[in-house]
Amino acid sequence: MKSRSTGIRMIALATITTLASQFALASSKPATTDEKAKRPNVLVLIADDMGYSDIGAFGSEIQTPNINRLAAEGASFTNFHVGATCSPTRTMLISGVDNHLAGLGNMGEIMADNQFGMPGYEGYLNTSVVSIATVMRDAGYNTYMAGKWHLGGNPESIPHARGFDQSFALAESGADNWVEQPYAPMYERVHYFENGKEVSLPTENYFSSDFYTQRIIENIETNRDSGEPFFAWLGYQAVHYPHQAPKAFIDKYNGVYDGGWDEMRRNRLTRQKELGIFPDSVQLDDQFEKTSFGDWQIPDWDTLSTEERKFNIRRMQTYAGMADNMDHNIGKLLDYLKDIGELDNTLIIFMADNGTDPNLLSSKAEYRDWYRKNYQYTYMEDYKGDYSTMGQKGSYADYGPGWAAAANSPNSYYKTFSTEGGLRVPFIVRYPGAIPAGLQSNTFAFVRDVYPTILEVTGVDMPGDTYKGRQIHAPDGTSMWPVITGKADTVHPSSEAIGYELAGSSAVFKGKYKLSINPPPKGTGEWELYEIAIDPSEINNLAASMPELVKEMIADYARYEKENAVVPVPEGYNPLLQVLKNSERVHH
Repeated sequence: MKSRSTGIRMIALATITTLASQFALASSKPATTDEKAKRPNVLVLIADDMGYSDIGAFGSEIQTPNINRLAAEGASFTNFHVGATCSPTRTMLISGVDNHLAGLGNMGEIMADNQFGMPGYEGYLNTSVVSIATVMRDAGYNTYMAGKWHLGGNPESIPHARGFDQSFALAESGADNWVEQPYAPMYERVHYFENGKEVSLPTENYFSSDFYTQRIIENIETNRDSGEPFFAWLGYQAVHYPHQAPKAFIDKYNGVYDGGWDEMRRNRLTRQKELGIFPDSVQLDDQFEKTSFGDWQIPDWDTLSTEERKFNIRRMQTYAGMADNMDHNIGKLLDYLKDIGELDNTLIIFMADNGTDPNLLSSKAEYRDWYRKNYQYTYMEDYKGDYSTMGQKGSYADYGPGWAAAANSPNSYYKTFSTEGGLRVPFIVRYPGAIPAGLQSNTFAFVRDVYPTILEVTGVDMPGDTYKGRQIHAPDGTSMWPVITGKADTVHPSSEAIGYELAGSSAVFKGKYKLSINPPPKGTGEWELYEIAIDPSEINNLAASMPELVKEMIADYARYEKENAVVPVPEGYNPLLQVLKNSERVHH
C-alpha cells in the first residue's frame, strides 16, 4: 500500500471469545418422512457493499434492530473474510469453490484483456461447479432466490438453471432501486429474470428491498404445506450505490451525521469497545483524512463549505436510510417466519459480500452527460441547495471515500483492495438450541466455509469431484459449525494456507497471519505481512522482521495460483480504466 503514515490506520487488538457450549446439533440425515420434515430451513441474507461497522451489533448508530437480534440470539464472527468485490464472493458462496475455477476469476466489468476467453474467466458461474441450491433441491428442499445475482445472465447461469425452484433475479452488479434502469454507463440496460424468463419490473409500488423480501415470503407461503424445508437466498441491492430509500427512513437520521466522517469513526470505535469487539487500547489514526487513491480523496471535514457539508450529510443519511430499510425488511421476514412457526427451525445467515465502496462520480463531461440524461439529481449543484429529494426517484447518490472509510472502521481501505477493508465483513448466524446466544468469535473464517457449514447443519451430503455423473470441482471449505457450537476454537489449522486474488490484489492467510499485496496504482506492489488476529487495521507490517515466514507464504501463494489457474493481470493494469475499456467492448 502507499505509505502508512498517510493511510487509514487504526490499532485494534481483537478479542477472542472463549467458545463453550453444552448445546450440539445431532446429525440428522433423514430416514423417515417425519425426520425429513424436521430438517432445518436455511435463509441466507446478503448485504451489498456494507461496511464492517454498519450494523448496530458491530458498532453502528444506524438502526438495525433485527440484524442485532440475530447477533444477540446467535453467533457473530468478527474475523470473517470474503472476496473484495461482489461477484467473486457470491461465486465462492454458492459453489464452495475458488472463484478462479468457478467462472468469476475476475469481475466481468474489470476483466483484464489477457483474461478474456481463459478457463475460469467466463464471466459467469460456469458448469464446472454444483451450486448449493442444486444440492439442497436434490436433497428435498424447496429452493428460492430473490435479488441481486451477478453470476451471469445466460441460460446456463441464471438462478433457475442453478438449482432454484423459484427466483426473481437482477443479473447485473446493481441497478436503480425505484425503476428499471441501469445505474452506470457501463450498462446499456439491466436484465431481470423470473425463473427461466426475462421479465420487466413492476412500474408501480416498487422498491428493490421491499420487492425482493416480499418475493421470498410469497415463495415460502406458496409451498408452506408441502412438508418440505426451504433453502432461501435473498440478495439485497442495499447498500450498493445508487443509495436510495423511502424518504421517511432517510429523515430518521436528520442531525445524526452533522459532525462529519471523523466524528462518526470515533463514535463507532467507542461503541465497538463497549460491545467488546475491540479492547480499550485501540486508537484511531488522526491522519486518516489524508488517505487518497486517485479521485478517492478525503478532505478534512472542517475545510468543507457549509453547502458541501449539507450535501455530504444528506449523502450519509441516505446510505443509513437504505441500510435501515433493509433491516426493516429483514424484520418483516423474521415476523413472517415466527407467524408460521418456522423462525426457530431456520438457520439464518447474515453477511456482506465485501467492504465499503468509496465511489465518487467523476466530474468528466461524459459522466455528467450520462447521469444527467438518466437522473434529475446527481451532483451537488443539481439540488440547488435542497437535498430533500436525495435518495428518491430520479436521484442518484453515492457517499464517497470519507463516509466509506468511517463505515469500514476499524479496517483500512476499501472494496477491491486485498486489505481488511476489502475482505473483512460481518458474519452472523442464528439457530436456537444449537448456538449459544451472543457467542462472539475472532477466529479466521472464509466465505468458502459457508457451503459445508450449511450442509453439515442440514445433514445433506457434501459433493465430491463428481455430481450426478459429471466431473466438478469439489467444494473445499471447512465447516464453521464446530466453532459456532463451541466444540472447537478455530475453523482452520494454523498450517493451512488459504489464497485469494482479484484483479492483481492478492493475499494468503495462514494461521494468525495474512500476507497481501496491492499493485499500483492502489498500492506499492510489495508484499506486506500482518497478524490480523490482533492487528485488523494492518498498521504493523511484519514483512521485514519475519522474512522466512514471508518466503514461506509467497510459496504458498504461488501454489494457490497454480492450483486455481489464476491468470495474472498484465503490468500497468488499472481496474478503474479497465471499466471504461470493457464498457466500450460491451457497447460496440
